[in-house]
Amino acid sequence: MSTPESRIRVRGLVPILATPFDAAGALDVPGLRRLVEFQLAAGADGLAVFGLASEGFALTTAERATILAETRAVAGPDVPLVAGINATSTSTALEQASAARDRGADALMVLPPYLVKPSGSQVVDFYGTVAEHSGLHVMVQDAATTTGVNLPVSSIVELSKVTGVESVKVESQPTAPKVGEVVTATDGQFDVLGGQNALFVLEEYARGAVGTMPACEFTDLLAPILADWLAGRRRSAYEAFNLLLPLVRFGLQPRLAWAVHKEILVRRGIIGCAAVRDPAVALDAGSLAALDSILGLTPLPPWRAVAGSRS
Repeated sequence: MSTPESRIRVRGLVPILATPFDAAGALDVPGLRRLVEFQLAAGADGLAVFGLASEGFALTTAERATILAETRAVAGPDVPLVAGINATSTSTALEQASAARDRGADALMVLPPYLVKPSGSQVVDFYGTVAEHSGLHVMVQDAATTTGVNLPVSSIVELSKVTGVESVKVESQPTAPKVGEVVTATDGQFDVLGGQNALFVLEEYARGAVGTMPACEFTDLLAPILADWLAGRRRSAYEAFNLLLPLVRFGLQPRLAWAVHKEILVRRGIIGCAAVRDPAVALDAGSLAALDSILGLTPLPPWRAVAGSRS
């Protein structure tokens, strides 16, 4: 178990890995390993599994264990690895947290319980218990649109005082103002990251965000945009991001997002199949045609070309 001094900080570009399946619906381990290799070659600062973009809702306990073990094996010991916790109670969250820690996760991205909506004090107790039990860096995942659990800035400030709760991923719109409010309210001492497929990443960074956790199909395009922004080349960052924006936006569609991520990964030669699990749905002919149009304007190189350019 880690100590407070040894906990990693989750910062920078930390993509949420898709979970590749083969045509029969089974976990595609070779595809997962290629996906991890691509992220590292593309400039990711860390990796996350079991997030909303991972189809974590559709994974078995055994599959979660395999995914964590394989991701850690390919990434090596020095790449921060974040595991999503999307349980519906404290006891099931502790079970997931223990499994993630034992399989090599460095940090936990934790949704609040959402089937039975917790009170404000229950939310604080919940995160404190998960942090104490796991001994890992705990990130609060503020995703009210998905969970129906509202975490106002005042609640996040209270959570920032809990030992082991060390960051928040803000996904409640409008994200950029909320990022700024949390940064100000915590005097910049609590790490704030963005999500929502990096839709407002530059505005979030301008308000004090220290990282972003989008889907994983365009890491090689987003990494240099963030590098430009952090180096003060704001015009260059905005111009490049505006070219990427149609792809970012297309990957935010309810029910279709998982298929969008995977279809692009297939076209880049990273995974072999775009299969998704219920209740996610495959892309219809019109959506595939729309994606063709977007990729015609924002061409993406094959992943081997990305790997070669970083070697």
